[in-house]
Formats: sequence, C-alpha cells, structure tokens
Amino acid sequence: MKSAMRPAKPPRRIPPKKPSNQKDPVGVYCRVRPLSPSDQECCIEVINETTVQLHPPDGCKANRNGEYKETQYSFKQVFGTLVTQKELFDVVSKPLVEDVIRGRNGLLFTYGVTGSGKTYTMTGSPGEGGLLPRCLSMIFNSIGKYQAKRYVFKSDEKNGMDVQNEVDALLERQKREAQPQVIPRTPLTRQRVDPEFADMINIQDHCKIEEVDEDSVYSVFVSYIEIYNNYIYDLLEEVPLDPIKPKPPQSKILREDQNHNMYIAGCTEVEVKSTEEAFDVFWKGQKRRRIANTQLNRESSRSHSVFIIKLAQAPLDADGDNVLQEREQITVSQLSLVDLAGSERTNRTKAEGNRLREAGNINQSLMTLRTCIEVLRENQLCGTNKMVPYRDSKLTHLFKNYFDGEGKVRMIVCVNPKADDHEESLQVMRFAEMTQEVEVARPADKPICGLTPGRRYRNQAFKEELTRRLEERGGPQNGESDDQSVTDLLIQSFPPLPSCELLDANDDQTLPRLIEILEKRRRIRQMMGDEFNKNVCSFRAMLQDVNGAVTAKENFVQGKMTEKDRTIVSQKSEMERMEKKIKTLEYKIDILEKTTTIYEEEKRTLQQDLESQHHKLQRQLSDKRRLEARIQGMVNENAMKWEKECERRVAAKQLEMQNKLWVKDEKLKQLKAIVTESKSDKPERPPRERDREPKIPKRSISPAPVPNIPPVNMRHRRSRSAGTERWVDHKPPSSMETDTVMQPHIPNSIKVAVPSEKALAKCDRYMLTHQQLASDGELETKLIKGDVYKTRSGGQSVQFTDIETLRQESPPSASRKRRSSPCNDPPQGETTDSDWTDVETRCSVAVEMRAGSNLGPGYQHHAIPKRRKP
Repeated sequence: MKSAMRPAKPPRRIPPKKPSNQKDPVGVYCRVRPLSPSDQECCIEVINETTVQLHPPDGCKANRNGEYKETQYSFKQVFGTLVTQKELFDVVSKPLVEDVIRGRNGLLFTYGVTGSGKTYTMTGSPGEGGLLPRCLSMIFNSIGKYQAKRYVFKSDEKNGMDVQNEVDALLERQKREAQPQVIPRTPLTRQRVDPEFADMINIQDHCKIEEVDEDSVYSVFVSYIEIYNNYIYDLLEEVPLDPIKPKPPQSKILREDQNHNMYIAGCTEVEVKSTEEAFDVFWKGQKRRRIANTQLNRESSRSHSVFIIKLAQAPLDADGDNVLQEREQITVSQLSLVDLAGSERTNRTKAEGNRLREAGNINQSLMTLRTCIEVLRENQLCGTNKMVPYRDSKLTHLFKNYFDGEGKVRMIVCVNPKADDHEESLQVMRFAEMTQEVEVARPADKPICGLTPGRRYRNQAFKEELTRRLEERGGPQNGESDDQSVTDLLIQSFPPLPSCELLDANDDQTLPRLIEILEKRRRIRQMMGDEFNKNVCSFRAMLQDVNGAVTAKENFVQGKMTEKDRTIVSQKSEMERMEKKIKTLEYKIDILEKTTTIYEEEKRTLQQDLESQHHKLQRQLSDKRRLEARIQGMVNENAMKWEKECERRVAAKQLEMQNKLWVKDEKLKQLKAIVTESKSDKPERPPRERDREPKIPKRSISPAPVPNIPPVNMRHRRSRSAGTERWVDHKPPSSMETDTVMQPHIPNSIKVAVPSEKALAKCDRYMLTHQQLASDGELETKLIKGDVYKTRSGGQSVQFTDIETLRQESPPSASRKRRSSPCNDPPQGETTDSDWTDVETRCSVAVEMRAGSNLGPGYQHHAIPKRRKP
C-alpha cells in the first residue's frame, strides 16, 4: 500500500559548509551568593547588571601593588543575591540547549572558591532546581514526541553513533529484558531518586523549543565522570560487588577520534527517555562522587565533575516511517556541564594527608586552566603562535576542542561576599575578567538531510485513516496492535476451510463442500479486490485532493513568498542605501573624531605650555623678589659698612692729629728740660745728702705713637662692647693661662670648652682662643673674634671679623748683661742722672703700644718703656 502511494526517494546529499571564520568571546557571568547570617561584613557590591565592586575588608591595608584597593570588574551579566535559578537558566543555559538540539556543542562550567555556591548553581536544591535538571527538562520537552525507540541508536565506543533498523532494535530490547542478572550488581542499580530531591526535577515552566525538525528522530545519552587527583573515573560504571576484597574503580584514559575530538574511552553512556530517568542516573553517580568535610565547607567537592548530555538525531526516510540507515546522516551533539572543585588555601582549611594532596591537585588543574587561557589570550592579542599546554591536565585536555572551535563556551563565576574570602575572590575575578578576552571560533552549521519536509505528518495521517476504519469494525481485539488488527480484518473475512480428509470412497459431500467454500472465498476475494481498488481510487482521489490543496497552498505560499521576496528586495535596497549612508556618516564621524583628537591634543599642548609659562613666570617673580631682597640687603650692608668706615677714618684721623700734637708737645717739654738742666751749675752733693733727698718718682711718659698706625676698626669700640652684647668665650681645654698684663677680660660672657649651639643662640659675639709656638720659640696667643648671625633654617652661623695676637717676649741680652753687675745697677725703681744726660738717650725713650681699638672690650692700655742702649 505504501509503495502504491509514492515511490521512495533517495536522500539528497548537501555538501558540507565551510567552517565559519567568525569568533565569539567566551561568555563569562558572575553570580553573588547571599551572605550567611554569621558573616556580618560584606566585601562585594553589585554596582549594576554588568559590574561588581570589591571592597577591602576592615583592618586590611593596601600594599604597594594596590591589591587591596577598591576595584571593579565587568562581566557579560551579573546576577545578584535575589536572582532565581530560572532567571539564571534563561540567560546562560537556554541558548546552549537550543544549540544542542540544532546539532551544535556547548560547554558550561562553574568556577570559584570553595563554598561559593557552584554545586548549588549546577544541581539546585529541593523546590529550586539548578541548571542541570532544567537543561534535561528543556531537552525532553522539546523532543518528547520525536524520540526514537530504545537501541535504535547505539554507541560505537569511539565517540560516534550507529543506527539500527526497527527489527534489530526490537531484538536487542528483548535480549536485554530477558537477560538474567547473574552477576550481582552494586546497590546502585535498582535505586530511585530520593524523595527529598524529587522536587529538583519538578520544573513547572515547561520550557521547550518550538522549531524542532519533525522529520528526524532523537535519542538522549548521558554519562557522568569525575576528575580526581588528575585521574578520570566513571561514576556510572557497574562493578561486581565483592564484600571480601572490593575492587577499586579503574581510571579511564583520553583518546582522540577520527575527527580529532577528545573522548573518554570505555565511558558508560546510558540512553534515557525522560527527565526523571536522566536525573535518576545523575543522582546515582552523584552518590559516588568524592566529597569531604573541611573547615570552609561541610560538603566540599574534592574532584571536578562532568555531566555529559549527548543528543543523537537522524532523519526519516522519504515515506516518513523508518530512520535512514546511513551513518553519515547521523548528527551527534553534546552539552558538557562541569562543576569545578573550589580553589582553596591550605593555611585556611588546615588540610592534612589526603585532603592536602586533593587540594594540591585541584589547585594545579585550575592553574593549568588559567595558563591555557593566558596563552590563548596572548596568541590572539599579540599574534603569536605559542603552544597551549592542554596536556598538562586532564581537565584542559578533555575540553581542548571547545576552545579550538567545536562549540560555545560559557562560564559562571560564583563568589562569596564574606570578608574572609576577599583575597581568593580577587584572584577569581582577575582570571574571569581575563577569560572574557579569549575568542572561540563559531562552529559551522551541520548539513541536514535534503528530503521533502512533512514526511512524518503524512505517515501519521495515513495511520490515523487506518485506525478510523478499524474503529468502525469495532477496534482491536484482545489487546492486539492497530497494524495487526487491520491485517486480521482482511484475513477474518474469508470462511475457514473444512477438513479435506476422505475416509470413504463413496463420500460425496466433502469435495462439493470444499468446492463451495473455495468458490465463496474466491467471490469474497474478488469483492475484497474490488473494495481494495475502490479504496485505492478513493485514497488516490483523496491524495489528489490533498495534493491539490497542497498545490494551492504552495501556490499561495509561493505568491506570498514572491511578495515577501519583493519586500525583501526593497528592504535590501533600503538597507544598502542605509548602509551607504551609515558608511558616509561613519566616515564623517571618523573625520570629526580625528579633528576632535587633533584639537584636544592642541588644547592639551597649549594648556601644558600655558602651565609651563605660568610656572616659569612664577619662578621668575620669586627669583626677582629674592634678588631684590638680596640687593636691598647688600645695599643696607654696604651703607652700614661705609658709614662705619667713614666713622673709623674720621676717628683715626683725629687720633693721628692728637698724637702728632702730643708728640710735638712732649718733644718741646723734653728739650726745655734738657736745656734748663744743662745750664744749671749746681755743686755735686755728697751721697748722703743725695740719699736724704726725697726721691722723685719717675715720670710716666706716655708712649710715642707708631708713625704708621693702622686705622681703628670701628666694630670693636669699647662703647659698643660695653653695652648689651654677650660674648661666647670659646677656650679649648688645652689652652694655658699666660697671666700677662694684657690678658683679655670679657664680662658677662658664656665660657665653653667645645662649640655649643645653645650658647650661640644666646649671644651676639664669638671669641676663640688659639695658642701656638712662634718661630722664635715664644708662646703666641691668638684671639679670633666674629659675629653670630641667625640663618633662615633656624640655626646660627659665625662670621669671623678680627684676629688679635698676644705674644710674650724675653728682655734683650744687653739689658741682661747690665743687670748682671749688681754693683753698677741702680736700685729698682730709680734712675741715675747719667742715664738722662744726653739728649739722644732721653729722646730715644719711647713707648711701645698697640692700637687698643682692636683689642675688644675690657682691654686696658699699658705703657712699656724701652730699654736704653748700652
């Protein structure tokens, strides 16, 4: 009957499309976990739907690298603490499920520190299912009525799928059902989902995809693995239960298929037909997963878990009844849901032994993932061709095809806002923000079968027509199927054949009755043939009507499509016009932006020049003010200096004139005395009378001034030194007291043995005593004097202005010879008349005197008579 309707058409092959060169960045989303009641301080704030800000915790200081300053990080979307699981699924996972049903791969993994909510995001909780059960629910809601029967698709153990016909699939189903359970299985085999987790798969929104290929059949396979200590273990593997010597699970190895895609060799793939069955398989593997209690998390994942949902689809034949048996027409896509173990620090978890080893392997695999991301980012940004170290970890080696362009990659960064996790959250944010810069090649669309669409619908209509006719007969009997009932309806119309056994030669009833029944069966067969031809004609007429309706509809659709094509052509022309206009505007915008940039640079340059000129002017003004102040000080100082110099010169001139006048007066008096004494002729008195006469004291003759007396230093006048000025008398401990007449005496002075800043702050003048041996072996004392000035920085400085020299000398040798004869020497304090007889001797008497104006305060002038020549 089916061959009479329409001959089967061979499938039309469509050449594969070239891979797309377009790239999409890795989608990174951030989810903030609610703060627990015990944690009062929060260090993460959601700024807007794409930005979060990290605050340093209280008492934490920023280092020189700025790691503890307030920083902001941007993601594709940020989900706050009030976001539900459904909202997260609609944004992140729903596009990946749609791609899987359309034949494209997808990878979704959660990343974050331990206790940040990764497992909750992936699995969920009772009453609030996570991403995994929602993905399963969406897949089965979309392909529920288009699923193939069990064992139509069969894994080839090499990351591929084979397709079987209905007969082989039925035989395998019967074989599996009749196979005895000889080997005892683990208790994992006959369990059901715990009631407390049944609400996880009770998804009320019934999300599904409307645009599903109705001319294809689908089948879902799931597998569940974990990567523990860089080894891969199958969580769904059934192992014999040996209570005496239990066999440890065997690790799996990674292999590469003929398309250079990585897969896990020998991994169990379970075919499931509903969300409940798939989640039951997941929960069986979840109970085998390695978890442990740490100081940071009561149920901390000690391994990376990977739940793989593999969807196989193949088109129906031209009649819409059976699956095409060509392997090339099978499309296999998979969605990998990865729950990464949390990174942790051993100084916080206090891990030891196995926990320490597990933490080290977890951190090492996450570090390898970060290194691969960094190398991919560097290769794309800098144009380098460095080798990405995928093989350093089983985690990165398994998913390297996704980063090479075999599917979309999505990452959910889970963070805990408590202050204790601030350091770890900072590192997670940096890695997530860097991951966004990696671009993954967009996968090319896989070709579909080129048969006429609507095959399943026509086959369903034919079956409904046969069912209607069967119902008119009374429906199937004794639980038989619809197809069997239609066949029985045709067979039961014939009368049964009687027994043809001849026991008697005279039997004349068996053969006539057989002939009658056969004639009746012939007539019924002819009638059924006529009925069949009539039905065929009516069915052909119905098909012609349907074809006419379809043709009319196709014509109508063709007219609509022609109209739409015109609209599309007009819209394309409009779009081209708009694109040209956009290009023109973009060109103008570029010119304006360049002009703006030039003006801004010129403005910035002018502002910098203006600022530099302003600073230069300010410096010049300050230099000018300092120069004016300095010149004014120099003018004042020179004025005071010349005023003092004039006073000193006037005083020196006055003193010189007075000394000259005094010298003339003295010379006149001496000459007068000499003349008067020479003219007197007095008799010589005896010695006794001479002794009785009163001794006349020797006159104190003022010393004759030195002809070339240096000018008097007006700065050391007695009138000034005797005032309110205070002196610092600096006399080193090694100085000797000379006990001379000319010993300086400074009243009201501060005597110090070493330089003292406090003494200088209290005084105006300074004197340093220095002693040394002269060239002739005599002791020479120098008094170095100076003025004390205050400096701008608040200190004191000394400017030396004068040096006074005191020197002790022994008497001449001639006088020592004259004193050696005591009989000839007159008594001390007396002068003989012979000593003063000649004018030469008397006129040679002189007084040696130094200028007293340079000796400082407290000095007294002493007359020292010169000895007469022998």
